[in-house]
Amino acid sequence: MALSGLDIYKLLPKTNCRECGFATCLAFAMQLAKKAVGIDKCPHLTSEVKGKLEAQSQPPIKLITIGSGETRLEIGNENVMFRHEEKFFRPAGIGFIVEDNSTDAEIKTKIEKINELKFERVGQRLEVNLVAIRQNKDAKRFIDVVQLVSVNTPLSLVLMSPDAQALKGALEILKGRNPLIYHATKENLTALTQLAKDYKVPLVAQGDDLEKVSELTAELSKQGVNDLIIETGKKPISEKVWDLTQIRRLALKKSNRGLGYPSLVVVEQNDVYAEAQEAATYITKYAGIVLLKGIESWAVLSLLTLRQNIYTDPQKPLQIEPKLYPIGQVNDKSPVLVTTNFSLSYYTVLGEVEASKIPAYIISIDTEGMSVLTAWAAEKFTPQKINESINKFGVKDAISHKRLVIPGYVAVMSGELQDESGFEIIVGPKEAAGIPSFLKNL
Repeated sequence: MALSGLDIYKLLPKTNCRECGFATCLAFAMQLAKKAVGIDKCPHLTSEVKGKLEAQSQPPIKLITIGSGETRLEIGNENVMFRHEEKFFRPAGIGFIVEDNSTDAEIKTKIEKINELKFERVGQRLEVNLVAIRQNKDAKRFIDVVQLVSVNTPLSLVLMSPDAQALKGALEILKGRNPLIYHATKENLTALTQLAKDYKVPLVAQGDDLEKVSELTAELSKQGVNDLIIETGKKPISEKVWDLTQIRRLALKKSNRGLGYPSLVVVEQNDVYAEAQEAATYITKYAGIVLLKGIESWAVLSLLTLRQNIYTDPQKPLQIEPKLYPIGQVNDKSPVLVTTNFSLSYYTVLGEVEASKIPAYIISIDTEGMSVLTAWAAEKFTPQKINESINKFGVKDAISHKRLVIPGYVAVMSGELQDESGFEIIVGPKEAAGIPSFLKNL
């Protein structure tokens, strides 16, 4: 269990020397309990006490890094069960399994498609994270495929092999890339522990249930392997969700160090729809890494969109910079459309303006990331605010006409906005889907 401020105080020297910057040792202890300061602030701690306090200060779910450079994946270090309590910090890694019994040509084609799985949504770049190579043939073929994959993708790699010699050969090739070894069990513990230590790479620990996983991670930790990811094997979806939820709960609420690691799930479905649905379930319920086989772009985009939604801050809407945006080859006669700086609102309008093929300006009003109706109800999207933005962003200098298009849902403000700004106010469609035909008939 995490130590309270009073528990920490009992371990301190109680000299009230103020060298830590606090008036009393008790005040320092309270700040330590809240993790607001580090233990290094106190110069009088014994090594034994430091060890206890360092153990207490460890995050409930360890931060694990897979890969290196710009494409590295960091997972773990989460501290809440539900995103509305604060937010989830590190998005689940999404990866794809490459089988070594495929031909080189098939593997190259699949890797090319995986590399192309990049999308943009509401101004954010959505990308996949991992390629997992699974051994089905002998060690030589596995090592050859690892070599082939490594030179054809910058993504982080997972080595899925029960063969310690095959893994060793692959790890020699991947020095410096920090791949993930999948997976250690009671049966191969000694060999894989040594590999993880020798090459300083993270390791998956697998057990059939939470107790066995906890025992395995405790043994690995004793042997000096602490960069761990845990897995509970192949199970029905309901049982797997139960495992993932209990792992999270026991780590966060009960400070169970044996389960205080990110988790990994392998989706084994032949139907692409069932695969996407299962993967989505695990992304929603606490998986740190989800590995699957299908690479259809529509399915991957849906998973990345889901992940984006879950891992955004629920207390802070996605926003864009409020300003005047030219869309296409605009001129001084181009229409000006008004919207808010809520990312989804702006990019929805942007997409429809682009679809119309009519150059236009979009003026984004600072509504603190609220959508049109929400901002209007909260008095963040008012005639006065819009007029201020018109003057601030140089709308009058960009166009020679004095017409402004506002969303149909706030038509009620048209008269006041016309009086406030001196512009002719044109009420646009209520839904963004009506923008292309509206602009063509404007």
